[in-house]
Amino acid sequence: MDIFPAVDIQNGQAVRLRQGDFDRVTVFDDSPAAAARRWAEAGASWIHIVDLDGARTGKAANAGLIREVAQQIDVPIQLGGGIRDLKAVVAALDLGVERVVIGTAALRDPEFFQTASRKFPGRIVAGIDARDGLVATHGWAETSSISATSAAADLSLPGVAAIVFTDIACDGMMQGPNIDSLREVIAAASVPVIASGGISTLDDVRAVARLGVSGAIIGRALYDGSIGLSTALELATNPES
Repeated sequence: MDIFPAVDIQNGQAVRLRQGDFDRVTVFDDSPAAAARRWAEAGASWIHIVDLDGARTGKAANAGLIREVAQQIDVPIQLGGGIRDLKAVVAALDLGVERVVIGTAALRDPEFFQTASRKFPGRIVAGIDARDGLVATHGWAETSSISATSAAADLSLPGVAAIVFTDIACDGMMQGPNIDSLREVIAAASVPVIASGGISTLDDVRAVARLGVSGAIIGRALYDGSIGLSTALELATNPES
């Protein structure tokens, strides 16, 4: 299992939200590039970046900062937030990131998602963000009638590298991931699943690793020291230790 330290960008800063609420924000670093460098130098094999401003507006808002991050670290970047058409996918990949996460548009525009996964095999990730089991869209501002498990099955297309599953109720709350929902999504998907939201202790890292996810995105717990990256990396490799 890979560990993905999260660098969420809002107003040019590295932040974390609570349950996706833009009014409940904590700034952890004035420089997203500095935050990413810190995790890369500590041994992370991936960095997960979310353009929160882009997720909210549907248009990339921090391209310059993301390019700066890509130029300053030597580990691959997975980028999400506001990527809703093929032009945005190309623009994001041109910034130097390895993979792009498509959330809202994956369900709203399935033809686009299918085209992107065919055109860029292995570089497209489906983002499924769920509230009470239903997929949320548009930067978590709207909740659809589509279940997370149905979305996981529908988005497991050839060329799709993975699914990032986030339970919104857990995100940023430091109360643990929703193991039951995560297990259901893993069962429904036929591509690797990356766990996101609520991973706040080493026991949480161990628990999601035992489920068989391919990766775990960790944000607030790394920034406040609740989880040490080196120990998390060890557990990701050997969850029985």
